[in-house]
Amino acid sequence: MRRDELLPEGAGALFPEHQPLSVLREAMERQTVLTGLAVRCGSQGDLTVDLGGYRGTIPREDAVHPAVSGAHREIAVLSRVGLPVSCTVTRIEVDGGGKPHLTLSRRAAQAQAIAWLLENARPGAVLPARVTHLEHFGAFVDLGCGFTSLIPLERISAARISHPADRFSIGQDILVTVVDVDVSACRIYLSHKELLGTWLENSAQFAPGDTVTGVVRSVQDYGLFIELTPNLSGLAEWRQGLAPGDSVSVYIKSIRPENRKIKLQVIRRLGRARAPSPLRYYITDGTTENWAY
Repeated sequence: MRRDELLPEGAGALFPEHQPLSVLREAMERQTVLTGLAVRCGSQGDLTVDLGGYRGTIPREDAVHPAVSGAHREIAVLSRVGLPVSCTVTRIEVDGGGKPHLTLSRRAAQAQAIAWLLENARPGAVLPARVTHLEHFGAFVDLGCGFTSLIPLERISAARISHPADRFSIGQDILVTVVDVDVSACRIYLSHKELLGTWLENSAQFAPGDTVTGVVRSVQDYGLFIELTPNLSGLAEWRQGLAPGDSVSVYIKSIRPENRKIKLQVIRRLGRARAPSPLRYYITDGTTENWAY
């Protein structure tokens, strides 16, 4: 099984319409992971899925792999309605009128993704992921077929943020890097900041005398920490009326690579930052194992 067949749910194309039933029979024999659209969750927790015009059912017991942790497993299934789901075909039955019905397994698709990740995800490896939900302590991302892992808040970026929503939005496709793998617990530990560049790489975008925009991330008695990029912040003198999350224009007074400091002067408050800053990845493949900020 290839990695590109085990992408986060929704990252790949839906199973195409107007396919002969023989295509699904072959997929069942090979246990190929397909993507359908969940259209209903019944009162017993079964998911009804549209798979290229064919209707299928994911029984409740096959909706989530046991390794997918969380106290809200039922909610995790309910929340798939209206969204893509990864699944394999486990049974095809044709009624007396010639109408086929499929029995599907999301759990089996997740088992394939988990097996691939536990075998191939080494520390430093870069993987595609999709943001599924945000908590104050970090961002949960889908690594493949609905198998999720956590990026802790402090590992999201070098420029400190108060909540993952300052950096990510739900449904966003991102890259992550592997910190560690616990095979016995079926857990992949993740980070993100290493992909956003070093201090020198980020500061090279700016020069003393520039006036640019930034976001206030922290207000201290001795000054304001202002994010210029997701992995770069500078310090400005304290100014009344500014709060974390404010967008500002700033004048760059100095850049000091020897101690990794940038001195700023606030020009104007521009309002509240409305959306996370665009992400620029300096590493998109290879490894981050020897990365140093």
